[in-house]
Amino acid sequence: MITMNKHTVTKFDDELDEIQRRILLMAEYVRSQVVDALDGLTGNDMTLIEKVIQGDKLVNKEEMELDERCIQLIARHAPQASDLRLVMTMMQMITDLERVGDEAKKMAKAARPIVEAESAFVPKIELRYVANMAIEMLSSAMDAFARQDVSATVEIARKDKEVDAIFKGILRQLATFMMEDPRLITRSLDVLFIAKAIERIGDHATNIAEYVVFMVKGKDVRHSTLESLEQQIEKS
Repeated sequence: MITMNKHTVTKFDDELDEIQRRILLMAEYVRSQVVDALDGLTGNDMTLIEKVIQGDKLVNKEEMELDERCIQLIARHAPQASDLRLVMTMMQMITDLERVGDEAKKMAKAARPIVEAESAFVPKIELRYVANMAIEMLSSAMDAFARQDVSATVEIARKDKEVDAIFKGILRQLATFMMEDPRLITRSLDVLFIAKAIERIGDHATNIAEYVVFMVKGKDVRHSTLESLEQQIEKS
């Protein structure tokens, strides 16, 4: 068994704190990417849309750097038990945050032709409400990570169900628009891509919340039903 001396433990904690700090900053950046993509769409702001597309490169770079930091942390300090679980969980979170960045980029790329198109051929679909829900879910999940608190997990999972239901409703609306007026088909598909990206952001936020449960309690609650998740959290 490897025993770490006080100096080694302190160094491990310092490196761990730095990684956690950068993960929280990464989360805030991808959150701003989602907000900017939505604002670019609703405000017909092509400059903002292009900013989001270009900003995805920074997200990818940070993912690679943080993954490397985690690998080096494991190699240098050989953490065990809860410490190892924490590092492995953070690596999963980093992946999900990078994918949130990908979804923001998808939103921006789909927003481009919508902003450029004549408004008469763009279906009128309300996306801000569901997008704000997904953004709030991500913020709540990262707050749970920062505080190592599992209490928000059930509410995040519940909101994910609502986001899924709203997405299905948007899908039905778009299908109706396309059937009634074929001229709306192309831009309807762009709106669909944006709605799907928002739905996926909700999924990634839920994943992060579930990782927090594993990190804090050592319980793998992935694929649990909402009822089962609620019972497991209450028993914690």
